[in-house]
Amino acid sequence: MADRPRDLAERMARRRKMAGKPGQTAGDGYLRETFTLPRAAARERAQAFFARYPKAGYMSAVETWRELPGGDIEFTMRRLPSAD
Repeated sequence: MADRPRDLAERMARRRKMAGKPGQTAGDGYLRETFTLPRAAARERAQAFFARYPKAGYMSAVETWRELPGGDIEFTMRRLPSAD
């Protein structure tokens, strides 16, 4: 049986509540950390993140990044909570 619109709305509301948990968004299971660092330090931080949480085990990735007016880099790293 197909979900009623009300069922879908309730399920989406529950997912939004999960977004309030530190480091998680929309119940997708990923942990996120956001950094704002000078370019060289940002590169080192990302490399250290991948060394600690390898892409193959944690599905780690640079989710977003941007260069700020002062030259610093703001970026968000994501990973799964644990490797299987």
